Amino acid sequence: MSMDGATIAEEDDGIRLDRWFKRHRPGTPHALLARWARSGQLTLDGKKADVSDRIETGQKLVMPTPPVETAARPARKGRPLTEADIELAESMLIHRDASALVINKLPGLATQGGTKTEQHVDGLLDALKYEAPVRPKLVHRLDKDTSGALLIARTPRAAAYFAKSFSNRSAKKTYWAIIVGVPDIAQGEIDLPLAKQPGSGGEKMHVDEKGLASKTRYRIIERAGNSAAWVELQPLTGRTHQLRVHMAAIGHPIVGDGKYGGKGAFLTGTISRKMHLHSRRLRIDHPDGGAIDISAEVPEHFAASLDALGFDTLLGDIGIDDVAKGPPSKAVEKAAAKAHSKQIRKARRGERRGRTATSKPTDHVGKPKPKAKAPPKRGSAKPGARKPAKPAPRKPR
Repeated sequence: MSMDGATIAEEDDGIRLDRWFKRHRPGTPHALLARWARSGQLTLDGKKADVSDRIETGQKLVMPTPPVETAARPARKGRPLTEADIELAESMLIHRDASALVINKLPGLATQGGTKTEQHVDGLLDALKYEAPVRPKLVHRLDKDTSGALLIARTPRAAAYFAKSFSNRSAKKTYWAIIVGVPDIAQGEIDLPLAKQPGSGGEKMHVDEKGLASKTRYRIIERAGNSAAWVELQPLTGRTHQLRVHMAAIGHPIVGDGKYGGKGAFLTGTISRKMHLHSRRLRIDHPDGGAIDISAEVPEHFAASLDALGFDTLLGDIGIDDVAKGPPSKAVEKAAAKAHSKQIRKARRGERRGRTATSKPTDHVGKPKPKAKAPPKRGSAKPGARKPAKPAPRKPR
């Protein structure tokens, strides 16, 4: 068998070897690559290589020359972009630098393609290439009906760097959600293992003692009586549908999530039936130094629900992590003071509603109010008081 070779270019630094083949030898089947690796015919700088190895700039790759029919197989191409596609992609862009893009993904737009899914983020990435030499690449995903911040790498090096950040959990993702009902504990951690639900074809997850460890932190931002709550969620692990399954498992499904909450996941009135789960904030180290810390505005239906339920959007600025970090910013202090005042007002309204006819009214410090003094009746006198002296009779003139 004849051999072929290549030198790893800078744009491919840090990517997996099998990804290099998809990019530069798109017709080579993965099974053939694995066979070459097992037999030692695939080498990097003279050493046996595996398809999962990360490659570096300047390395010498040696491989067998693939069969003609395999090498000639064209790569699969997506449909050409329309003006509307380009406009949609650009409208979602909220951050751009030399190595990264961040978009505010719309609810209902899939991250990647699938059966009967023609429009998706991955298919729109050519519209966001700009002056970069290679096509942008997804490094994580959001569910189709989940909106918010989605990171995209602009170079292979950045893709490898970001992928490592997500895998070692150094990237911080914060979500907002509106849930049905109110948890008994205002802030806590959900620790329930998850696995694919049998019979669902891998499309649905469930709590399973034999599943993978899964942890989610949550904090109640504000509550609407006992009917709903606005919460902040942080996934400490990255399981499929983790936030949705965890909230449903503790009896408080995300509003609009019929898949895991059933009929009980929908509120009456004007509240939208769409999913109320939004990737609000993304914090991740940047491959060129510094960090990306960006927030994505909620979509229209989410904002309308916050307003309809009487939630104050300023209160969302106080994060789970912000409470324990150094001196708070003025915005956080203002939000905290406003939240405290609002809770006091709610508590007082609850006290007034809870009073009975026989209960004693209280003033602002909780002490019984003194009874008002009734005006003395004519002719009546207090016990023990002296009676007024009778006037002396007039002498006749």
